[in-house]
Amino acid sequence: MNKISPFKAHMYVLLATFLVAGSFIASEKLAQVVNPFSLTLYRFFFSLIILAPFVIFRSSFRAKILSTMPRAMIISLFYSLYFMALFESLKSTTVLNTGTLYTLVPLITAILALFVFKEKIGFKKLLVYIVGLIGTLWVVFKADVALMLSFSLNSGDYIFMLGALSMCCYSISLKLLYRDDNPIVLVFCTLIGGSIWMFLATMVLNEPLNWDKIEGELFYHMTYLIIGTTILTLFLYQKTTVILGPTKVMSYIYLNPVAVALLAYVVNAQSIQAMVIPGIIISAMATIILQKS
Repeated sequence: MNKISPFKAHMYVLLATFLVAGSFIASEKLAQVVNPFSLTLYRFFFSLIILAPFVIFRSSFRAKILSTMPRAMIISLFYSLYFMALFESLKSTTVLNTGTLYTLVPLITAILALFVFKEKIGFKKLLVYIVGLIGTLWVVFKADVALMLSFSLNSGDYIFMLGALSMCCYSISLKLLYRDDNPIVLVFCTLIGGSIWMFLATMVLNEPLNWDKIEGELFYHMTYLIIGTTILTLFLYQKTTVILGPTKVMSYIYLNPVAVALLAYVVNAQSIQAMVIPGIIISAMATIILQKS
């Protein structure tokens, strides 16, 4: 695989962060029509269909599929488990709770990297993680102290914590299982694995597909999810994690609420409340410091 410079890698992760933020806007309307398990299977399967010609019709790519698939099945399992846990948890918890718990992913990833890759976490770096966490929570709770103090865990939150751990393992496995893979082939195999895992989940949980309901404006939202937040983000994360490592890539999660707020302002003309701006600044500064450390 042709390696990219660290600067380009950071730009790629930043792009992926905004693409993922856009998925929240697109998914909001789709989730009202089709169940999330079916939506995720739809994303994986049709992303696979789109990417297939670029891999199957090139002999050099095709020859690498069998050697890549075993590792891609593990990578896609962690990726799929995150979505399964998210959707299952939302039956008994709130989006606010899951958004809050998701801010723990960068710190947990750093702790896992300490054991797997021997990446040390100094006191100053740990302090930056805590500051970034505070900044992100500021944005999530919209600077409402009463709302933050009312936060409590329930059964759905514990399920989502397993999903957050799966997302950490997904990032760790990208670097741990990397074998100088071609990124397109690895994304293709990951989509195969993800489609298999999500199909099994829909069968076990007896979830209807209802793909016929994705029409009109919803089709354009789905197209964005397929190309923008499935094919492109998988490619961007898999290419950059090898260069930057899972700890730095996952630290960009602190910018997720910021990216959602900015896109909501641009796309839906939703104003950014003045009270959350300090949280945006804190999250951005913490992310920058973590990239330089």
